[in-house]
Order: sequence, then structure tokens, then C-alpha cells
Amino acid sequence: MKHIDINTWNRKLLFEHFKDFADPYFGMILPFDVTFAYQNAKEHSYSFFARYLHDCMKAINNVENLRYRIVENKVVEFDTINASPTLMRPDKTFAFSFIKYDENFNGFADNIKNEQERINNSTELYPPEEYRVDCIHCSAMPWLNFSGHKEPVSGQKDSVPKLAFGKAENIEGKLMMNVAINVNHALVDGYHVHLFSEKFQKYLNHK
Repeated sequence: MKHIDINTWNRKLLFEHFKDFADPYFGMILPFDVTFAYQNAKEHSYSFFARYLHDCMKAINNVENLRYRIVENKVVEFDTINASPTLMRPDKTFAFSFIKYDENFNGFADNIKNEQERINNSTELYPPEEYRVDCIHCSAMPWLNFSGHKEPVSGQKDSVPKLAFGKAENIEGKLMMNVAINVNHALVDGYHVHLFSEKFQKYLNHK
């Protein structure tokens, strides 16, 4: 983790403009072609969710602005961003998880499996370790092909990106999945979301 010197940062004016907004987040719905990722997951008998979440985390970690967070009114850049998805229990309740990022897919998939087992055997809402911001918050909603999305707003100062993954549907021979992304405009602009989108699609298309 390193601290960003606000006074010499080229985003100083943008940061100061947006940081005190009641809701500084902006959001977009982006379509992704998940045809290859889905087929590859099925061919190798592993989780499609784990596959696309890993591709997503690779993209997140390769966009500098998506590694920025506001901590005690200062901007920091984390070396690694982890995943904090909601995971559902058999009784259809869910809990928040913390899944450490691993560049290796198998290691990341094992981390998901371990968190799922912990949640299935617990009634707790939050993971046992203290609240961390070196992550993204995300949810998978594979039952819904949404074209609009709104995140809950806690009222607390927040800078963690929030994503939601929709239902994958066959459209003209391609398996398409809408993804909502919400980011704090004090740290992230549309251009950086574009970079994320390009990288995410690139990873989805490859082994």
C-alpha cells in the first residue's frame, strides 16, 4: 500500500470536487460475452462463477484507479485487491465473504470454496476478520437478466467499487452477461471503467 500525495496528484481538483458528495458513486451496466469462459468452465468441470470472478479480479487489479481507496480522508493505492462477494446458503439467505485474490485460478477457486463452506456452516452475516477496503463488493444474480441496477447506500463514506453480475443469456449465438459497476467518482472516471471493461473481456476470452 502506498499513499498518494494529493497536492501533486493530477486528479487533485477532481478528487476535491467529488469526495464530499452525499453519493459520489456513478454506475453503468456493461454487456460481456462470456461464451468462451462458460464453455471452458464446463469442459474442465469447474465453477462458472469462479471463472468469471477470477477474470474480473484480474481486470480490477490491472487498472490502477480501481486499486485506489480513501482511508481517513487520504488516498491510498493497494498492491492487491481482493473479492468480497455475497455468497448464498442452502436456505437462500446470504452472507458477506472475503476471498483473497490469487493470480492462479485454482488457488482462487479454493479460496471461494473455503469461504462457501464457512458461510454454509455459520449464521453470521460478516466474515470473521475486521472490515477491509482492499476489495470489491459484488453480488451474483444468475436468475435475472437486469438492464438497470441500484446499490444500497449506507450513508457512510465509501470508496470500494461495487459490482453485480447478471444472468448469462444466449443472444444471437453468443452467451451474454450484463455486469453493473458502481465506482466513486473522486477516484475513478469513465475512462478507467472502459479500461476495466476491455481487460475483463480480454480475460474472459482466453484460457
